[in-house]
Amino acid sequence: MTDSQKSDETAVVANEEAAGQTGEAEAAAPEASAPETDAPVDDAPVETAPVEAAPEPQAAPSAEAPAAEEAPAAPRPTPSAAPSPAAFAARPKAPAAVVPAAPAVSSASLAEAAKWGRAEGDGHVFLTLDGEEIAVGQYPGVSPDEALGYFARKFDDIIAQVVLLEHRVESKAPATDMQKTVTHLREQLAERNMVGDIRSAETRLDTLSAQIVELEKTEKAAHEAVRASELAAREDIVAEAESIAGQDPAHIQWKTSSARMNELFETWKTAQKSGVRLGRSNEDALWKRFRSARTVFDRHRRAYFSQLDSNNSAAKSAKEALIAEAEALSSSTDWGYAAGEYRRLMDQWKATPRASRKDDDALWGRFRAAQDVFFSNRQAANDQIDQEYTANLAVKEQLVTEAQALLPINDLNSAKKALQSIRDRWEDAGKVPRADMGRIEAGLRKVEDAVREAEEEKWRRSNPETKARTNSALSQLETAIAGLKEDLEKAEKAGDQRRIKTAREALEARQAWLDQIQRSASDLA
Repeated sequence: MTDSQKSDETAVVANEEAAGQTGEAEAAAPEASAPETDAPVDDAPVETAPVEAAPEPQAAPSAEAPAAEEAPAAPRPTPSAAPSPAAFAARPKAPAAVVPAAPAVSSASLAEAAKWGRAEGDGHVFLTLDGEEIAVGQYPGVSPDEALGYFARKFDDIIAQVVLLEHRVESKAPATDMQKTVTHLREQLAERNMVGDIRSAETRLDTLSAQIVELEKTEKAAHEAVRASELAAREDIVAEAESIAGQDPAHIQWKTSSARMNELFETWKTAQKSGVRLGRSNEDALWKRFRSARTVFDRHRRAYFSQLDSNNSAAKSAKEALIAEAEALSSSTDWGYAAGEYRRLMDQWKATPRASRKDDDALWGRFRAAQDVFFSNRQAANDQIDQEYTANLAVKEQLVTEAQALLPINDLNSAKKALQSIRDRWEDAGKVPRADMGRIEAGLRKVEDAVREAEEEKWRRSNPETKARTNSALSQLETAIAGLKEDLEKAEKAGDQRRIKTAREALEARQAWLDQIQRSASDLA
């Protein structure tokens, strides 16, 4: 039952309770003022059984809702055994009581009620329905208008509930139990214990029933749309979970994917708790898929991190071995060998897979510390040697200056003798600091290269084979030039310009070659 229906039922119950209290007071008043007779007089309103009649729609009455709210419900008499005359006579005389006035009925309401019923002087009230009178009850001890108004107010109560239900339908309130309310109102109208336009009320209930059916269809369609949307949202959750679970465990971003899977689970729980119900079959099927995706994801994650722990352990062991070698070499004074070993260890370190970040950083710190010890010791030893070799550096700088004075080489034999003397003294001077070694060696190497180039040039000039090739080329060119001169003379005598041009160009080219070879031959000489 909805809240609005509960409020309707509460209003009806309150009206009936008020009617019961008023009825008791009104029933007590006639009894107190009734004359003493041999038989009891029942002055309470009596409702007779309704008479069924064929339904015929009537014009809608102008019922007054405020009057309906104030009308009391008719009390039902309780049958009891009639007292004997003696007992009745012996009853003490009760003081005269004031008869309470029946609720006032407006003239408009009485006029409307008079269209559909009438009241007799003894309080009997009749309903006119489809041209036939039906006894609806009796309200003795009051005027006919008051009796008619009492039963008219019962009809007004029904109309007030019909109006309330019409407002609910018009405002698209939830249609739950509305049809039950219509059925309940029909049953009350069918009792024929009230006065009013019954057929009009029944017609309004028919219209309401049809409107409620349409409202229920609209609500069902809206519910199905919401359900379809909720189903699609759940499908999206499951599809994304399955997509995450289907990734390659070797390339998945576990931190991001785990956080997203947890978010999907929380979204699922929220939808399960506050969302629209999708039906047991749909919810069970989707939950099985979602649970399966989470299970696969968790299994892959555990397997990945288990393998990662194993790999980290192996990498850690391999690097521990490299660290042990590096620490053993840190105290070596065989600088060249130890430096080569450290290069080998560094290459192996780079080729070894990484351990966990925390472990790998700590292992690298230990490996680097062992290298630093060795290279610090070597640097200290080199610094000491450099201090010892500073005097040798001054000697070799003077020898470099002396050697560079031989340039350019004019007398090869004298230069070679002077350079040999410088070399002998160079070896006797000893080592120089490492920082100056390249500069000093380059200075002497420059003079040595100049002497070697002078020797090669001298050899080229004195080479007998080169001279023989030069003489042969000279002879061939001289013969060719003589022939070209004869050809040129013949062409000039013949006046052939084409042959003259060809012979002259060939002669000029051979002459140029001859001049160049003659210069080379003079250089060799």
